[in-house]
Amino acid sequence: MTDNSRRGSRITPEEALAYHLEPRPGKFDVVPSTPMTTQRDLSLAYSPGVAVPVEVIAENPETAYDYTTKGNLVAVISNGTAILGLGNLGALASKPVMEGKAVLFKRFADVNAIDIELDSEDADEIINAVRLMGPTFGGINLEDIKAPECFIIEQRLKELMDIPVFHDDQHGTAVICAAGLINALELSGKKIEDVKIVLNGAGAAGIACLELVKSMGARHENCIMCDTKGVIYQGRTEGMNQWKSAHAVVTEARSLEDAMRGADVFLGVSAKGAVTQEMVQSMADNPVIFAMANPDPEITPEDAHAVRPDAIVATGRSDYPNQVNNVLGFPYLFRGALDIHARAINDEMKIACAEALAKLAREDVPDEVAVAYGRKLQFGRDYIIPTPFDPRLIHVIPPAVAKAGADTGVARRPIEDMDGYVQSLKNRMDPTAAILQGIHARAKQKQARMIFAEGDDLRVLRAAVAWQRGGMGQALVVGRDNDVKEKLASVGLADAARELTVVNAANSRHLEAYHEYLYARLWREGIDREDAIKMANRDRHVFSALMLAHGHGDGLVTGATRKNAHVLAELRKVFDLRPQDGAVGITGVLHKGKIILIGDTLVHEWPEAEDLADIATRGAMVARGLGLDPRVAFLSFSNFGYPLSERAIKMAQAPKVLDERGVDFEYEGEMTVDVALNPEAAARYPFSRLTGPANVLVVPARHSASISVKLLQEMAGATVIGPMLTGTPHPIQICSTTSKVNDILNMAAIAAGGLGVMK
Repeated sequence: MTDNSRRGSRITPEEALAYHLEPRPGKFDVVPSTPMTTQRDLSLAYSPGVAVPVEVIAENPETAYDYTTKGNLVAVISNGTAILGLGNLGALASKPVMEGKAVLFKRFADVNAIDIELDSEDADEIINAVRLMGPTFGGINLEDIKAPECFIIEQRLKELMDIPVFHDDQHGTAVICAAGLINALELSGKKIEDVKIVLNGAGAAGIACLELVKSMGARHENCIMCDTKGVIYQGRTEGMNQWKSAHAVVTEARSLEDAMRGADVFLGVSAKGAVTQEMVQSMADNPVIFAMANPDPEITPEDAHAVRPDAIVATGRSDYPNQVNNVLGFPYLFRGALDIHARAINDEMKIACAEALAKLAREDVPDEVAVAYGRKLQFGRDYIIPTPFDPRLIHVIPPAVAKAGADTGVARRPIEDMDGYVQSLKNRMDPTAAILQGIHARAKQKQARMIFAEGDDLRVLRAAVAWQRGGMGQALVVGRDNDVKEKLASVGLADAARELTVVNAANSRHLEAYHEYLYARLWREGIDREDAIKMANRDRHVFSALMLAHGHGDGLVTGATRKNAHVLAELRKVFDLRPQDGAVGITGVLHKGKIILIGDTLVHEWPEAEDLADIATRGAMVARGLGLDPRVAFLSFSNFGYPLSERAIKMAQAPKVLDERGVDFEYEGEMTVDVALNPEAAARYPFSRLTGPANVLVVPARHSASISVKLLQEMAGATVIGPMLTGTPHPIQICSTTSKVNDILNMAAIAAGGLGVMK
């Protein structure tokens, strides 16, 4: 209903299909979590080793949670009868959505999920199929099943199965709605047991919302439910069923307009435009309006506030404050339920989730979250629900759910050490996605005119289109008009050509100024005027750099088609980007929930101690820009003087340079990689000044930095960001020739955010 992951902004069919096709079909892989290399590994994984846990589980079924994936595995199940807002398109067509839901489980709560599409519209067949799969999973997430079958299926499965069964279209929306309502009522000075609530939309989500707020204290007689035929009142027969009948009330109101008069709260899960300004005007003082229809609300916040400035308004959209987004709920509900081996997710657990979300919104928001969203987030009328990318969600919501489950008797294994559990949740989440989200959010706030220097490359063009259509700012593409149009048309993006601004020497109004600037910069380097004119006219890297130098763009991304060294040499004709100018290349490596920064991967060929100290300082600056507390390690093949080698001397001298400079970040060296990253190895050196694993690694030379990065990328499958050019006078980033579209887009976002610009 209000899951923002289901909404796209200016996404073309071609882009959507390409995303699902590349680098291979679908959205996730299944990978082993244990060694699978030697014959001994295989013997332990299968025969004969597997016989041991089989016998243990047969004797004590509860140990399945200890020896299999059951305790962290959810089935995402649909029959495709109510896909998004598209209707009944069948089980197979629902698979992309269910795969997407599985990915969200993993991204937000580290829950493994498998999508299962059942080709049946018969409720009994679906019930039986899911029931028979019970031994496999720790929980069942039902999705996109039409009403009334969704009610029947969920209720019957809850009765038959001893694991949580949760229809997110119903309860996910209800939980987030309840969280926002708690805070909205607090701000408006009202109590839930006293307010008059009107709900429009008597489908699965609407009924679940009303049932949950009633279980939280709202009075039955104060709640009016409406559907397309008007108010559901006692005695009505048209369009009724047992689920609607349960919420019928004694009232003279017959239309939504009637019901809204004097109402304190409106909850909408219906259709665009269902609520008028006249209806809002008729509500009580300080009205609460949750217009959650997706993708367009029952009434926009602008229209509501135009007639009622005192209203608190929430929608299902990310481009308005107070987004009711299911992703705030279902991953963390299941995380808490799975961790106590729950038999069910009950109302108490849902209420605990809602209350924890409401409480979190009242706390101070971390700076990195506020920066990422480009505005100050403080509890009030425009901030009653936490943002989906708040890093505290993972360690705040599941403990509340787990405690409620234990208190109500549905936990097979209650959490005994809650503090330890909270810490384990903090440790298990991959920080990389949040870091990338922050980079893109900061870039979106800047709305930069980004210069894409290599407009003859299809990857660059697709990245430029994504930049423009993603609302990141204006894409300035250096290339030839006809060539850009032809290449975009070849991948079904012909309409995007008119959205991009294509620039080149032939159509630039500033070419003469560029010529004079470049000639004045290079005339003492053996370059005459004709040479300077040819460089500016013919080399796209030089032309793009001149655009940036003259303020005709706010950032520059290049390097996808030429080697880094060549691109850097061309850019140096316009900017001071030599080692002595303070330029440093820092590469981010993201893998298995860890991020490390490696330098220098671009500028310094063979740095000495002073240079290494500069690299460390730049690396620490980038780390802080990514929201990390920098811990710098100077790497070598030796540890603190052993074995003694002249090759390691400069790595031992560099920390002494930082001692003299009095820098404000942690650093230590020289040391080997394992001592820098592995706490057990580091424990052998209790005198080390690092308080935890290093996240900035300074290596002896550029060749060793390059080897390290590419080895991690190829052998471990690490995600690589960079090299990020730092210490520059303007926002410039250089991609690698192997960059994919997303890599180029990431580098553009880094440039826009000014991460490498000299302060």
